[in-house]
Amino acid sequence: MTASVHVAIIMDGNGRWAERQGLPRLVGHANGHKAARRVIQMAPDYNVQYLSLYTFSTENWRRSKEEVDGLMRLIEETAIEELPVMKRNGVRILVSGRMGDLPESLQSTLTRAQQETADNAKITVNLAINYGGRAEIIDAIKKLAQQNIDPNDLTEERFAQALYQPSLPDPDLLIRTAGEMRFSNFLIWQTAYTEVHITETLWPDFDATDLQAALEDYRSRSRKFGGIIVE
Repeated sequence: MTASVHVAIIMDGNGRWAERQGLPRLVGHANGHKAARRVIQMAPDYNVQYLSLYTFSTENWRRSKEEVDGLMRLIEETAIEELPVMKRNGVRILVSGRMGDLPESLQSTLTRAQQETADNAKITVNLAINYGGRAEIIDAIKKLAQQNIDPNDLTEERFAQALYQPSLPDPDLLIRTAGEMRFSNFLIWQTAYTEVHITETLWPDFDATDLQAALEDYRSRSRKFGGIIVE
């Protein structure tokens, strides 16, 4: 039996996909959401128990107001549309990021999605929205400071408990689409020993073949976690 895994995905290439077809960038994002739906549906078939999707970063606010507003609407509309499906299919939704900076209606929608899927157990989907790895670390430090803990009592384990989703295991595999080779401030604490797979496929085109290739690549590796493998 193949061990279940936590896969994190930097879903890159929506804009390029649209531009290559002479379409508005938001059309690319809409097709990117369709790709996310496909991956969520098929991931359990590949023993993916946890899926973290980089949906909107803290840096994405720098884009045009038109694009940001369109993304906020798209995320909310997709969440509302997909919630009944997620509930039926056993998907548990978590949201990581600074939710307080999002539009109030989107906050309410995401809170509802988390509450109504809390008991589902087939797959956990962690949506990183208004998320930044450095912001998460700063927020964890603030949380720990409020607890007035002795610095000498601080351990990696205790620090990890102050992160957004302490119940999730660290990602086993990070997939980045569109051929870019950087982490882009995504889960930078949690990916210390995560295996990385880069694919040239643009996110809207990502399908079962791409996911299977990434997982086969990952499962062919010997993970050392800083140690030495003795043959």
